[in-house]
Amino acid sequence: MSNVPGVRPPSLPSLVRMQDRMTFLYVEHCVVNRVDNAVTITDSRGTVHVPAAALSVLMLGPGSNITYAAICLLAESRSTCIWVGERGVRYYCHGASLAQSSRLLEAQAKLVSSERTRVKVARRMYAMRFPNEPTDGLTMQQLLGKEGTRVRRAYEHESERTGVPWSGRSYKVMDFDDADDVNRALSAANTALYGVVHAVIVALGCAPGLGFIHARNERSFVYDIADLYKVDITVPLAFDLVSQQVEDVASAARRAVRDRMKDGKFLQRCVRDVRSLLLTDDELAAEPLDAQDITAQLWAGASGYRDGGRNYAPERSIEEGLDKTRGYTDTDISARIPVNDTDDSYAWYENPDDMMSAPDDCCEGR
Repeated sequence: MSNVPGVRPPSLPSLVRMQDRMTFLYVEHCVVNRVDNAVTITDSRGTVHVPAAALSVLMLGPGSNITYAAICLLAESRSTCIWVGERGVRYYCHGASLAQSSRLLEAQAKLVSSERTRVKVARRMYAMRFPNEPTDGLTMQQLLGKEGTRVRRAYEHESERTGVPWSGRSYKVMDFDDADDVNRALSAANTALYGVVHAVIVALGCAPGLGFIHARNERSFVYDIADLYKVDITVPLAFDLVSQQVEDVASAARRAVRDRMKDGKFLQRCVRDVRSLLLTDDELAAEPLDAQDITAQLWAGASGYRDGGRNYAPERSIEEGLDKTRGYTDTDISARIPVNDTDDSYAWYENPDDMMSAPDDCCEGR
């Protein structure tokens, strides 16, 4: 029995997988606390209990206070907590990740670091958004031009379908209300979409800032993935709400995004899309979706990876201070450098300064 105080955190196998969780929950002007393994949300109307392990992202708006115990529970449950502005329009920061492996992160960094693979992923993203459009051989400028044309057509189509006037996309970061109803609905719906996509990305262990189309922003990859769904989800949703003349279009947009995601199993779709963009078919088959307890490994160069938590220095005789692999004591040798990736190949020097003038072939293989 452990003597560590507090509630024992849940085991990884007992956690709900990312694609099986609730999408998001937005709260404001309330107190978020913990009772057992549930998050409690208390305001003037009463208290609501939410299972932490079944929650994907908790969006905390203005006037919300969260306790230390609640944050601990969300972190242990690998649920992501996001601090946002009023109506969920601005994003400030987020909490912990569901991922225990860096496999997807390494794949993302590798793909985005090469212009050839980066364009290849961008083409796949465009093909996912517009399946009937050929993308083979297109440059990034050509892709951006085709994307702009298709998005403009989508806005015009929804305007004709709903009868809502459309004069172009307009959004001011510092003034949410300085826009017409349809633009405010689009902004609120897109922000809710960004929050959920951001939660999926960090929960999978990917880097939100390493985008393939968007760049030089801390949420570039979030915008890349969110763009896959705007034409299907947020664009028609915003026009529908304005045509219905709802009173608070921003709140209605958030609720509508939540309902649309719940009905369409959005999290499962988003997880599948992110993984398919970053991993090959063979890697997808080998990479499990369930949370795992991954022990950190050490990179050993050409020989691959080795288990962490071990000392890889050559064995010594404790009584004599003798290096068993060479027969030298610590007092005999002042410096040594490894020659290659094997455990027993070293170049030895009585003076550390001699390493600066060592022959080139002494470090062959490094």
